[in-house]
Amino acid sequence: MLSRRSFIAGSAAGAVWLRPHPLHAEAVMTDDGYYTEPWFLESFLELADDLAAASAKNKRLAIMWELRGCPYCRETHLVNFAKPEIADYIKARFEILQLNIVGSREVTDFDGEKLSEKMFARKYGVRSVPTFQFFSDKLTGLSDKAPREREVARAQGYIEAKPFLDLFRFVADRDYEKGRVLHLPESGKRTRAE
Repeated sequence: MLSRRSFIAGSAAGAVWLRPHPLHAEAVMTDDGYYTEPWFLESFLELADDLAAASAKNKRLAIMWELRGCPYCRETHLVNFAKPEIADYIKARFEILQLNIVGSREVTDFDGEKLSEKMFARKYGVRSVPTFQFFSDKLTGLSDKAPREREVARAQGYIEAKPFLDLFRFVADRDYEKGRVLHLPESGKRTRAE
């Protein structure tokens, strides 16, 4: 026998199923309270392997540092990554690894050192969220460099959509190798401290 409650629940589920699928996936709130993108890198947190795999796909490796409850992290997901032109550009050229600035998962750094996410952030001087770190696409010699010298670019704080896309273009086009400097607007540097 079909009750009124089960009929309503079934109708609601059917209505969701009948809706056209969006062209772009939306950010998802995980069980641990973080927004994530369905296209973010699933990783064993071994950075040398992640960088090698990204390079094999002709992509760059970037880390997005976040903290649960960070309003600017949320805004990055719900505003910037929600724009198809931004998400499509980044998906085609980058592997994004999402890390928790106070997290306890074990990360193996490029030099083989195993650290918690929190200690890894400390090693690289990441002190606010959101922070994006961009790394060289070559492993050769990377482990011999000091942690900050392994990065080709870094951006801290919320960055509005246009300069956010410019940041990813700057790295993808290797403008840092050409001596160019990317100037991000001061108004876009809203952060949440650790």
